[in-house]
Amino acid sequence: MTINEFNFSGKKAIVRVDFNVPLDENGNITDDTRIRGALPTLKKVLADGGALIIMSHMGKPKGKVNPKFSLGQIVDAVSAALGTKVQFAPDCAKAQEAAANLKAGEVLLLENLRFYPEEEGKPVGIDKEDPAYDDAKKAMKASQKEFAKTLASYADCYIMDAFGTAHRKHASTAVIADSFDADHKMLGYLMEKEVQAVDNILSNIKRPFTAIMGGSKVSTKIGIIENLLGKVDNLILCGGMTYTFAKALGGNVGNSICENDKLDIALDVIKKAKENGVNLVLGTDCVAGDAFDNNCNTQICDANNIPEGWEGLDAGPKTRKMFAAAIENAKTILWNGPAGVFEFDNFVGGSKAIADAIAKATANGAFSLIGGGDSVACINKFGMADQVSYISTGGGALLEAIEGKVLPGVAAIKGE
Repeated sequence: MTINEFNFSGKKAIVRVDFNVPLDENGNITDDTRIRGALPTLKKVLADGGALIIMSHMGKPKGKVNPKFSLGQIVDAVSAALGTKVQFAPDCAKAQEAAANLKAGEVLLLENLRFYPEEEGKPVGIDKEDPAYDDAKKAMKASQKEFAKTLASYADCYIMDAFGTAHRKHASTAVIADSFDADHKMLGYLMEKEVQAVDNILSNIKRPFTAIMGGSKVSTKIGIIENLLGKVDNLILCGGMTYTFAKALGGNVGNSICENDKLDIALDVIKKAKENGVNLVLGTDCVAGDAFDNNCNTQICDANNIPEGWEGLDAGPKTRKMFAAAIENAKTILWNGPAGVFEFDNFVGGSKAIADAIAKATANGAFSLIGGGDSVACINKFGMADQVSYISTGGGALLEAIEGKVLPGVAAIKGE
């Protein structure tokens, strides 16, 4: 069943969204991208004459109630976005009455799912090495099923629209789907677009295909890097991982972030890129600072010859030109991870150069997919969200999908 085919009139729909939005110290939302992304699905339910139950997680409360991560903080923002008053259930597992009393056109937001350890289905307070861990894990899985059944009991149908958590087999993202037949569970509009965007990258590649992988560590991206080596024409590796590659090739990286235990992996990536005929683009120069601070002293130096006491904080001018050259002629582009410490305004140059090149390529007909929190934050910071093809709401989910892994949140709906 697709969301377009389903008529929600007289039905109660429970929708898993990803409202894990960033908040400032006063509990105000600093980026509402995820809320805006879910609106088409939520409004479809209401427009049909259905009642809406919204559930999400926020942060990592580790199975305990923590006011810092209460979804009560965003009730007003969700009400404003939907244009209707949103009721709040302060306990997601004890919302039976509130759900039962919900009338057509009304909206109920459940409290943070992760206040219950059953949501993630992981034993709490016991080490994996403990002999009792396996029994604790089985008991928790049983509890997770019951938790999912409780959530399912609130509604007539289930919509999965949280791509950001689709790679997790949690109670609300996958297990809950077992309580609904194929005609009463579906992907939301956001999920449908996300799945289509990944398909465009993996199955409908127009060449040249350029992927940009940034971030601080090679270790967190190695799976996707290796997968992409069999698909891309150009692979740009930037951000902190630059210096692991520079050191692996015999360079001096000063105080730059560097995974000394991953030097062999870096060399292996270089070797595989050559074997696959992939143009591997690594930074040749960088903007180095004498402290991890926006206002530190800076100098431009070779990425493989950074003085002691200095650290690479952004891509240098030569590197930016190399990046642009590999991006501007591409017809398919994937960007995950910034080129520098973009949170500091003095070190956004490399990431801005990437964004500018992607915008130029997109204007010339390329399909560009931006994914991962930092890349999305970059695009939004530069005010360029409307100059790329698609911005993914998922970080880990996007990477796992591109690695070719089955996402439990998608499989639970499609029966894969």
